[in-house]
Amino acid sequence: MARCQWGRLPTQLILALLLLVGLLLSLFLGRYPAPYWTPPSALWRDGMAQRLVLNLRLPRILAACLLGMALSAAGSVLQMVFRNPLVEPGFLGVSQGAAFGAAFSILFLKGGPLVVECSAAFFAGLGLAGSYFLARRIRFGGWILRLVLAGIAVAALFSAGVGMLKYLADPATQLPEIVFWTMGGLWSVTWKDVGYLLPVVVPGLVVMVLMRWRLNLLALPEETAFSVGTAPRRERTLLLAAAVAAVAGVVSVAGVVGWIGLIVPHVARRLVGADAQSALPVSMWVGALFALLCDDLSRTLTAGEIPLGILTSLLGAAFFLILMSSRSVRLAQ
Repeated sequence: MARCQWGRLPTQLILALLLLVGLLLSLFLGRYPAPYWTPPSALWRDGMAQRLVLNLRLPRILAACLLGMALSAAGSVLQMVFRNPLVEPGFLGVSQGAAFGAAFSILFLKGGPLVVECSAAFFAGLGLAGSYFLARRIRFGGWILRLVLAGIAVAALFSAGVGMLKYLADPATQLPEIVFWTMGGLWSVTWKDVGYLLPVVVPGLVVMVLMRWRLNLLALPEETAFSVGTAPRRERTLLLAAAVAAVAGVVSVAGVVGWIGLIVPHVARRLVGADAQSALPVSMWVGALFALLCDDLSRTLTAGEIPLGILTSLLGAAFFLILMSSRSVRLAQ
């Protein structure tokens, strides 16, 4: 096992170096002072460029990395815990629940970012719990089919709720904010938003990383997992709570960003295998790279910014089709 882990260390090291290079390059990608690229010398000669890089681009880049890590790690955990390769936060109503909670707080609670984050976390957990309990009540089909059907139903209910809130919202002030959640994007992220993200997302990621070696056991049937010395319900609850908290945190800032939690875990398993001890950290690195790439494209391709959720869905769906067409694809069992 030790040799296996060390053998996969270069993959994580390469991905970490790629992410570091991506972070540095992203600082100089933009449309000021020239389209697509900011010369490094502008940071010393142009005070506006310096403030733009340090106060707008840098917090946005860090938020994009946290977004990718949280969604991909949560996707890996959900796919392993529920033994379903098609599960991701959006499929189980977590992302839609968080978006509903954010919209609800904008419309009725009128609080700051912390209120939005707490409301998003509450409804994200409610979405996951609703999908799980509804799947237990469905009387036909296997567990995977029942969970997918339940997740679709719960996600549809929350999406309908967001639509109703949009209908009730003030079109001059509240409606644009709610539309932001439904399309996804990082265009308004500042250091203050990153400060709200870190205390929620980082602990969730730490819990998932520290417990990743238990995921292989928790993916087993209940009786088997219990017989090898685990406490399946308690450990699954802890992992799911960490995943939901991380997703709710990033959704409260970025809105609904789809496909990262579904496609990235499959890519990680293609790179290092299905062992969660290696697959989950690799999934986080790949998720951060993918989110960073999509965010760079969203703010540089056109003069008007493309919503991040549109790009992640477009690129994620295309890559997913390629993966599913491959004969060697590995799915969570």
